[in-house]
Amino acid sequence: MSYRNEDYHIYSGLDFTEHSGIDFSKYSNEDLKKLWRATLNKGMHGICFSMYEDGQEPGDTITEAQVERRIKILKPHSKWVRSFSCIEGNEHVARIAHKHGMKTLVGAWLSDNKEDNEKEIEGLIQLAKEGCVDIAAVGNEVLYRNDLSLEELLGYIKRVKEAIPNVPVGYVDAYYEFSVHPELVDISDVILSNCYPYWEGCHIDGALGHMQQMFGQATDAARGKKVIITETGWPSEGGSLKGAFSSEENAIKYFVNAQVWATKANIEMFYFSSFDESWKTGDEGDVGAYWGLWDKDEKLKF
Repeated sequence: MSYRNEDYHIYSGLDFTEHSGIDFSKYSNEDLKKLWRATLNKGMHGICFSMYEDGQEPGDTITEAQVERRIKILKPHSKWVRSFSCIEGNEHVARIAHKHGMKTLVGAWLSDNKEDNEKEIEGLIQLAKEGCVDIAAVGNEVLYRNDLSLEELLGYIKRVKEAIPNVPVGYVDAYYEFSVHPELVDISDVILSNCYPYWEGCHIDGALGHMQQMFGQATDAARGKKVIITETGWPSEGGSLKGAFSSEENAIKYFVNAQVWATKANIEMFYFSSFDESWKTGDEGDVGAYWGLWDKDEKLKF
Protein backbone atom coordinates (compact mmCIF):
# COMPACT_ATOMS: atom_id res chain seq x y z
CA MET A 1 0.00 0.00 0.00
CA SER A 2 1.14 3.57 -0.62
CA TYR A 3 -0.08 7.15 -0.25
CA ARG A 4 -3.79 7.61 -0.83
CA ASN A 5 -4.52 10.92 -2.55
CA GLU A 6 -8.30 10.74 -2.54
CA ASP A 7 -11.47 11.23 -0.54
CA TYR A 8 -11.32 8.91 2.47
CA HIS A 9 -15.08 8.98 3.04
CA ILE A 10 -14.62 10.31 6.56
CA TYR A 11 -16.89 8.44 8.90
CA SER A 12 -18.35 9.54 12.23
CA GLY A 13 -20.60 6.63 13.14
CA LEU A 14 -19.53 3.73 15.36
CA ASP A 15 -16.97 4.87 17.92
CA PHE A 16 -14.09 2.47 18.58
CA THR A 17 -11.81 5.00 20.30
CA GLU A 18 -12.44 3.93 23.88
CA HIS A 19 -8.78 2.97 24.15
CA SER A 20 -6.72 6.10 23.56
CA GLY A 21 -3.38 4.37 23.89
CA ILE A 22 -0.59 4.14 26.41
CA ASP A 23 0.94 7.28 27.92
CA PHE A 24 4.53 6.94 26.74
CA SER A 25 5.71 10.26 28.20
CA LYS A 26 7.66 8.67 31.04
CA TYR A 27 9.21 5.90 28.96
CA SER A 28 12.89 6.11 28.07
CA ASN A 29 14.05 4.73 24.74
CA GLU A 30 15.25 1.59 26.48
CA ASP A 31 11.92 1.25 28.32
CA LEU A 32 10.06 1.48 25.01
CA LYS A 33 12.14 -1.33 23.54
CA LYS A 34 11.49 -3.52 26.57
CA LEU A 35 7.75 -2.85 26.28
CA TRP A 36 7.84 -3.67 22.57
CA ARG A 37 9.56 -6.98 23.25
CA ALA A 38 7.18 -7.83 26.09
CA THR A 39 4.18 -7.06 23.87
CA LEU A 40 5.56 -9.23 21.09
CA ASN A 41 6.22 -12.08 23.52
CA LYS A 42 2.58 -12.03 24.65
CA GLY A 43 1.70 -13.08 21.12
CA MET A 44 -0.27 -11.67 18.21
CA HIS A 45 -3.42 -12.80 16.49
CA GLY A 46 -1.79 -12.63 13.08
CA ILE A 47 1.27 -11.55 11.10
CA CYS A 48 1.73 -10.85 7.39
CA PHE A 49 4.34 -13.12 5.84
CA SER A 50 7.30 -11.37 4.20
CA MET A 51 8.47 -13.67 1.44
CA TYR A 52 11.64 -12.19 0.05
CA GLU A 53 15.23 -12.09 1.32
CA ASP A 54 17.61 -9.29 0.39
CA GLY A 55 18.18 -9.44 -3.36
CA GLN A 56 14.92 -11.29 -4.06
CA GLU A 57 11.72 -9.82 -5.45
CA PRO A 58 8.31 -10.88 -6.77
CA GLY A 59 8.83 -13.11 -9.79
CA ASP A 60 11.58 -15.08 -8.07
CA THR A 61 10.66 -18.63 -7.06
CA ILE A 62 11.14 -19.18 -3.34
CA THR A 63 12.12 -22.51 -1.83
CA GLU A 64 10.31 -24.51 0.81
CA ALA A 65 13.40 -24.30 3.01
CA GLN A 66 13.31 -20.50 3.06
CA VAL A 67 9.60 -20.43 3.86
CA GLU A 68 9.98 -23.02 6.63
CA ARG A 69 12.85 -21.13 8.23
CA ARG A 70 10.75 -17.99 8.43
CA ILE A 71 7.60 -19.79 9.62
CA LYS A 72 9.63 -21.28 12.48
CA ILE A 73 10.71 -17.76 13.48
CA LEU A 74 7.13 -16.46 13.47
CA LYS A 75 5.35 -19.42 15.07
CA PRO A 76 6.16 -18.56 18.73
CA HIS A 77 4.72 -15.06 18.28
CA SER A 78 1.53 -15.47 16.20
CA LYS A 79 -1.47 -17.76 15.89
CA TRP A 80 -2.17 -16.90 12.26
CA VAL A 81 -0.07 -16.06 9.21
CA ARG A 82 -1.26 -14.24 6.09
CA SER A 83 0.15 -14.99 2.63
CA PHE A 84 -0.38 -12.89 -0.49
CA SER A 85 -0.01 -15.28 -3.42
CA CYS A 86 -0.37 -18.94 -4.41
CA ILE A 87 2.40 -19.24 -7.03
CA GLU A 88 6.22 -18.95 -7.28
CA GLY A 89 6.76 -20.64 -3.92
CA ASN A 90 4.13 -18.66 -2.05
CA GLU A 91 2.02 -21.81 -1.99
CA HIS A 92 4.52 -23.23 0.51
CA VAL A 93 3.41 -20.72 3.17
CA ALA A 94 -0.02 -22.23 3.76
CA ARG A 95 1.21 -25.82 3.75
CA ILE A 96 4.18 -25.23 6.03
CA ALA A 97 2.26 -22.95 8.40
CA HIS A 98 -0.40 -25.63 8.83
CA LYS A 99 2.29 -28.25 9.37
CA HIS A 100 3.55 -26.14 12.27
CA GLY A 101 0.10 -25.61 13.77
CA MET A 102 -0.56 -22.06 12.56
CA LYS A 103 -3.82 -20.95 10.98
CA THR A 104 -3.77 -19.31 7.58
CA LEU A 105 -5.32 -16.41 5.72
CA VAL A 106 -4.29 -17.29 2.16
CA GLY A 107 -4.39 -14.78 -0.65
CA ALA A 108 -4.61 -15.16 -4.42
CA TRP A 109 -2.79 -12.16 -5.96
CA LEU A 110 -4.90 -10.69 -8.75
CA SER A 111 -3.64 -8.17 -11.30
CA ASP A 112 -4.25 -7.18 -14.92
CA ASN A 113 -2.36 -10.33 -15.99
CA LYS A 114 -5.23 -12.73 -16.65
CA GLU A 115 -2.93 -15.71 -17.23
CA ASP A 116 -1.33 -15.33 -13.81
CA ASN A 117 -4.74 -14.74 -12.27
CA GLU A 118 -5.82 -18.20 -13.47
CA LYS A 119 -2.77 -19.76 -11.81
CA GLU A 120 -3.47 -17.86 -8.59
CA ILE A 121 -7.14 -18.84 -8.43
CA GLU A 122 -6.43 -22.49 -9.18
CA GLY A 123 -3.62 -22.47 -6.61
CA LEU A 124 -5.88 -21.04 -3.92
CA ILE A 125 -8.60 -23.59 -4.65
CA GLN A 126 -6.08 -26.43 -4.55
CA LEU A 127 -4.64 -25.31 -1.19
CA ALA A 128 -8.16 -25.04 0.24
CA LYS A 129 -9.04 -28.54 -0.95
CA GLU A 130 -5.89 -29.79 0.79
CA GLY A 131 -7.20 -28.28 4.03
CA CYS A 132 -4.46 -25.62 4.25
CA VAL A 133 -6.71 -22.53 4.04
CA ASP A 134 -8.67 -21.22 7.04
CA ILE A 135 -9.72 -17.99 5.29
CA ALA A 136 -9.35 -17.30 1.55
CA ALA A 137 -8.62 -13.80 0.24
CA VAL A 138 -9.39 -13.32 -3.45
CA GLY A 139 -7.30 -10.32 -4.42
CA ASN A 140 -5.49 -7.56 -2.53
CA GLU A 141 -6.12 -3.86 -3.27
CA VAL A 142 -7.10 -4.70 -6.84
CA LEU A 143 -9.59 -1.82 -7.00
CA TYR A 144 -7.11 0.62 -5.48
CA ARG A 145 -4.61 -0.21 -8.24
CA ASN A 146 -7.36 -0.24 -10.92
CA ASP A 147 -6.08 -3.61 -12.13
CA LEU A 148 -9.55 -5.10 -12.63
CA SER A 149 -13.09 -3.84 -12.89
CA LEU A 150 -15.46 -4.45 -10.01
CA GLU A 151 -17.38 -6.93 -12.18
CA GLU A 152 -14.21 -8.90 -13.00
CA LEU A 153 -13.22 -9.01 -9.34
CA LEU A 154 -16.68 -10.16 -8.23
CA GLY A 155 -16.49 -12.92 -10.83
CA TYR A 156 -13.26 -14.26 -9.36
CA ILE A 157 -14.66 -14.13 -5.82
CA LYS A 158 -17.84 -15.96 -6.87
CA ARG A 159 -15.78 -18.62 -8.60
CA VAL A 160 -13.70 -19.31 -5.49
CA LYS A 161 -16.76 -19.35 -3.21
CA GLU A 162 -18.43 -21.95 -5.41
CA ALA A 163 -15.28 -24.09 -5.52
CA ILE A 164 -14.63 -24.10 -1.75
CA PRO A 165 -18.02 -23.62 -0.05
CA ASN A 166 -16.75 -24.68 3.38
CA VAL A 167 -14.00 -22.01 3.60
CA PRO A 168 -14.78 -18.34 4.43
CA VAL A 169 -13.96 -16.16 1.43
CA GLY A 170 -13.31 -12.42 1.25
CA TYR A 171 -11.39 -9.68 -0.56
CA VAL A 172 -8.71 -7.39 0.88
CA ASP A 173 -8.71 -3.64 0.32
CA ALA A 174 -8.60 -0.31 2.13
CA TYR A 175 -11.32 0.12 4.73
CA TYR A 176 -13.31 2.68 2.74
CA GLU A 177 -13.68 0.52 -0.38
CA PHE A 178 -16.38 -1.48 1.43
CA SER A 179 -18.40 1.71 1.94
CA VAL A 180 -17.99 2.66 -1.71
CA HIS A 181 -18.73 -0.82 -3.09
CA PRO A 182 -21.46 -2.57 -1.06
CA GLU A 183 -21.33 -5.39 -3.61
CA LEU A 184 -18.04 -6.45 -2.01
CA VAL A 185 -19.80 -6.80 1.34
CA ASP A 186 -22.68 -8.74 -0.19
CA ILE A 187 -20.43 -11.36 -1.79
CA SER A 188 -17.92 -11.71 1.07
CA ASP A 189 -18.17 -14.05 4.04
CA VAL A 190 -15.77 -11.86 5.99
CA ILE A 191 -14.62 -8.25 5.47
CA LEU A 192 -10.84 -7.98 5.10
CA SER A 193 -9.79 -4.39 5.74
CA ASN A 194 -6.39 -2.67 5.49
CA CYS A 195 -6.03 0.23 7.93
CA TYR A 196 -2.93 2.44 7.66
CA PRO A 197 -2.83 5.77 9.50
CA TYR A 198 0.73 6.21 8.22
CA TRP A 199 -0.34 6.26 4.57
CA GLU A 200 -2.89 8.95 5.36
CA GLY A 201 -0.20 11.17 6.86
CA CYS A 202 -1.41 10.84 10.47
CA HIS A 203 0.85 11.92 13.33
CA ILE A 204 1.77 9.09 15.69
CA ASP A 205 -0.09 10.75 18.58
CA GLY A 206 -3.39 10.37 16.74
CA ALA A 207 -2.59 7.18 14.84
CA LEU A 208 -4.36 4.71 17.11
CA GLY A 209 -7.57 6.74 17.18
CA HIS A 210 -7.46 7.14 13.40
CA MET A 211 -6.97 3.41 12.91
CA GLN A 212 -9.91 2.73 15.21
CA GLN A 213 -12.10 5.02 13.10
CA MET A 214 -10.99 3.18 9.97
CA PHE A 215 -12.09 -0.06 11.61
CA GLY A 216 -15.35 1.61 12.62
CA GLN A 217 -16.10 2.62 9.05
CA ALA A 218 -15.41 -0.91 7.77
CA THR A 219 -17.57 -2.34 10.56
CA ASP A 220 -20.46 -0.07 9.64
CA ALA A 221 -20.14 -1.05 5.97
CA ALA A 222 -19.98 -4.75 6.91
CA ARG A 223 -23.57 -4.75 8.20
CA GLY A 224 -22.96 -7.41 10.83
CA LYS A 225 -20.33 -9.46 9.05
CA LYS A 226 -16.98 -10.02 10.80
CA VAL A 227 -14.29 -7.43 10.02
CA ILE A 228 -10.64 -8.46 10.20
CA ILE A 229 -7.83 -5.91 10.01
CA THR A 230 -5.65 -7.59 7.39
CA GLU A 231 -2.85 -5.01 7.45
CA THR A 232 -1.71 -2.23 9.72
CA GLY A 233 1.78 -1.15 10.72
CA TRP A 234 4.37 1.62 10.90
CA PRO A 235 7.83 1.86 9.28
CA SER A 236 10.87 2.04 11.56
CA GLU A 237 12.92 4.31 9.28
CA GLY A 238 12.76 6.15 5.99
CA GLY A 239 11.00 9.35 5.05
CA SER A 240 7.85 11.05 6.26
CA LEU A 241 4.39 11.68 4.85
CA LYS A 242 2.68 14.87 6.01
CA GLY A 243 2.48 14.38 9.79
CA ALA A 244 3.55 10.72 9.74
CA PHE A 245 7.22 10.21 10.56
CA SER A 246 9.15 6.98 10.17
CA SER A 247 11.28 6.18 13.21
CA GLU A 248 12.09 3.37 15.60
CA GLU A 249 10.26 5.18 18.40
CA ASN A 250 7.09 5.62 16.36
CA ALA A 251 7.19 2.04 15.09
CA ILE A 252 7.45 0.80 18.67
CA LYS A 253 4.61 3.00 19.92
CA TYR A 254 2.27 2.04 17.09
CA PHE A 255 2.91 -1.68 17.44
CA VAL A 256 2.33 -1.65 21.20
CA ASN A 257 -0.82 0.48 21.02
CA ALA A 258 -2.29 -1.54 18.15
CA GLN A 259 -1.69 -4.87 19.88
CA VAL A 260 -3.02 -3.70 23.25
CA TRP A 261 -6.15 -2.25 21.67
CA ALA A 262 -6.84 -5.26 19.45
CA THR A 263 -6.48 -7.62 22.39
CA LYS A 264 -8.70 -5.52 24.64
CA ALA A 265 -11.39 -5.07 21.97
CA ASN A 266 -11.15 -8.70 20.77
CA ILE A 267 -10.36 -7.60 17.21
CA GLU A 268 -8.59 -9.95 14.82
CA MET A 269 -5.60 -8.12 13.34
CA PHE A 270 -2.74 -9.11 11.06
CA TYR A 271 0.28 -6.90 11.62
CA PHE A 272 2.32 -5.72 8.66
CA SER A 273 4.88 -7.01 8.48
CA SER A 274 7.17 -9.79 9.63
CA PHE A 275 10.53 -9.10 7.91
CA ASP A 276 11.97 -6.04 6.19
CA GLU A 277 12.00 -6.43 2.39
CA SER A 278 14.45 -4.32 0.38
CA TRP A 279 12.61 -4.72 -2.94
CA LYS A 280 9.65 -2.67 -1.73
CA THR A 281 11.48 0.66 -2.07
CA GLY A 282 10.50 0.77 -5.73
CA ASP A 283 6.79 1.03 -4.99
CA GLU A 284 6.73 2.88 -1.69
CA GLY A 285 9.94 4.91 -1.52
CA ASP A 286 12.59 4.35 1.13
CA VAL A 287 10.04 3.56 3.87
CA GLY A 288 8.93 0.49 1.93
CA ALA A 289 11.94 -1.49 3.11
CA TYR A 290 11.34 -0.99 6.85
CA TRP A 291 7.91 -2.31 7.86
CA GLY A 292 9.13 -5.50 9.49
CA LEU A 293 9.26 -6.48 13.15
CA TRP A 294 12.38 -8.37 12.13
CA ASP A 295 15.08 -6.81 9.95
CA LYS A 296 16.13 -8.12 6.53
CA ASP A 297 18.55 -10.52 8.23
CA GLU A 298 15.67 -12.05 10.25
CA LYS A 299 16.78 -10.50 13.55
CA LEU A 300 14.31 -8.77 15.88
CA LYS A 301 14.70 -5.02 15.58
CA PHE A 302 14.37 -4.14 19.25
